[in-house]
Amino acid sequence: MKVVIKIGGSLIREAPELVDRLVKEFGSGIKDAPPGGVVPGKMPFSILIVPGGGVFADAVREADEMFGLGEDASHWMAILGMEQYACYLQDKSRVKGTDSIKELLQGVSILFPYRLLKAEDPLPHSWEVTSDTIAAWVARQTGAVFIKATDVDGMFWKGKLIREIFTPDLAGDFESCIDSALPGFLQKNKMECIILNGKFPERVIQAVYGKPVTCTAVKGNI
Repeated sequence: MKVVIKIGGSLIREAPELVDRLVKEFGSGIKDAPPGGVVPGKMPFSILIVPGGGVFADAVREADEMFGLGEDASHWMAILGMEQYACYLQDKSRVKGTDSIKELLQGVSILFPYRLLKAEDPLPHSWEVTSDTIAAWVARQTGAVFIKATDVDGMFWKGKLIREIFTPDLAGDFESCIDSALPGFLQKNKMECIILNGKFPERVIQAVYGKPVTCTAVKGNI
């Protein structure tokens, strides 16, 4: 079972605890798993954490506003911001890092995305494309379930949590916590994104197991 979990920059204080809980449940990244891919005592899951940009990408936004950066420079500098968040997560957790998605490690690992994205360059260079859509691209390339962990329970409409929404309906007046490019990417690739509150690690774990949790399911698979 492959799962991509995007951990948003809004969780920078809570992220170490979330990663620690994931490691306790699913193990740390292992390259040489036994035949069948199962480590004794651990569930056979490959959990790849895609870091958000957080304060590091915010610094790039501020630089762009102050100095008028080009789209290419802003794009790659923001992705380097994701790398910095990955360094932070690894420093706090000691989870194995990787810059490849050719074969996901068993257990929990953290993606350092710059080298991969520089080689593939799969997405437009725009502030409309953030780590949300980058994580969705990684999930698509790996055939993984896509979970976005952020600091809210999901998407809201008139103060009420939306449990399920299809991408064509996102043109309404919703309280959105996703980048503007993500709905189109999900729809084009017939994907689903589970948005949940990463301040509650147990919700993330339950979502990995495919169990019902408080969340919003954004569905492009129609």
